[in-house]
Amino acid sequence: MELEAGALVAGGDALGRMPSGKVVFIDGALPGETVEVELTGSRKDYAKAHVTRVISASKDRVAPPCPHVAEHCGGCQWQHLALGAQYEAKVRIAIESLVRIGRVSVDEELVVRAASGGRLPGAGYRTTVRLAFTDDGRPGFRERSSNRVVPVGDCLVAHPLLHPAIAAISARPGSDVEVTLRCSVATEVVGAVVHGDERSVRGLESVDVVGEDARLIETVHGTDLVVSMGSFFQSGVAAADMLVDTVRSLAGPEALSGTFGQVVDAYGGCGLFAATIVPTHVPVTLIESNPFATEDARTNLASRRATIIESSVEDWDAQPAGLVIADPARTGLGAGGVAALAATRAPIIVLVSCDAAAGARDVRLFAEAGYVLDDLSVLDLFPHTNHLEMVTRLRRTKVVDESRPVTRFDEGLAPPAA
Repeated sequence: MELEAGALVAGGDALGRMPSGKVVFIDGALPGETVEVELTGSRKDYAKAHVTRVISASKDRVAPPCPHVAEHCGGCQWQHLALGAQYEAKVRIAIESLVRIGRVSVDEELVVRAASGGRLPGAGYRTTVRLAFTDDGRPGFRERSSNRVVPVGDCLVAHPLLHPAIAAISARPGSDVEVTLRCSVATEVVGAVVHGDERSVRGLESVDVVGEDARLIETVHGTDLVVSMGSFFQSGVAAADMLVDTVRSLAGPEALSGTFGQVVDAYGGCGLFAATIVPTHVPVTLIESNPFATEDARTNLASRRATIIESSVEDWDAQPAGLVIADPARTGLGAGGVAALAATRAPIIVLVSCDAAAGARDVRLFAEAGYVLDDLSVLDLFPHTNHLEMVTRLRRTKVVDESRPVTRFDEGLAPPAA
């Protein structure tokens, strides 16, 4: 079947239409191309297809720089798209999600600001990868929408420090074990976490430390951070640096100074934002449900006026705040998370969303709670994939619901230290 490909959409596919008018999501096509496709699935409202031949190519189409793309490795969906065009597509997806799902009115000035966020280089940026293994035990990554593992000898986007371990590690044939590798750029230490039976893995002597409680040291904006193997960290230190810069800029010096009240760092992980952009004299409450991350945060924020709360944000008893920074998982905050953070009555909330649709839904929920989006920055921290970071600043404009109880502190006093 021959189709015309339209815009790239969230998930990475291009949008097309069958002669009947039915929507088709086309894997491997780029906007403006004429392609020959094979249908891979069909439902009532849409179909899915993949490109078998490009008849008329986009000017932005390039030869994938990694040979594993031709072998159907699913780690990088957009290597056939030029890096600059990848970023432009991510900005457009973020804007369209905010308009369609978030019901946000967007003007040209906001689009320009959104597109000034920046992107990482296209190689060697990932300091964490998760390996699966072929039936005969070779390391690799899964094919897109499949359990089949494509063997790899190295990886274009993995940091060079990880390459020796990727090449050295294998698994017992037939094992379903997986291995997460992470490296520290600051110390060059490489760690591993085995998901499954560690006895099934060979080559672990190629790494320095093993286990979820093993701790690495990474340096972000001149600050040394303890990051356990069991903690979440950004795609790499360069991504963390760029994200910290963006959150600092959108939060603004006045809110970060504590003028409006304490800082709440929700889904705070190991304390990335609290440790790098919140001044040491400003009280901060960090909320995180991962026990490895909360232990890291206690270490990283030990010299600060910090309270570390091991809890889900939804179960947290809201406290008054002058600034909220929230960096939830890909599913976003949801109604419960938005309700908890809106109950802080913070004048400014900076929301980091790694899924445009989920972020747009959260923005709409904040609007219902009296907040308006007034700034936006889109970052490409995962080049060659369809993943993006959408960082939004929300300002409180009106009181909608004051019924949720909050815990108040005496004026001039910080919450108790962790």
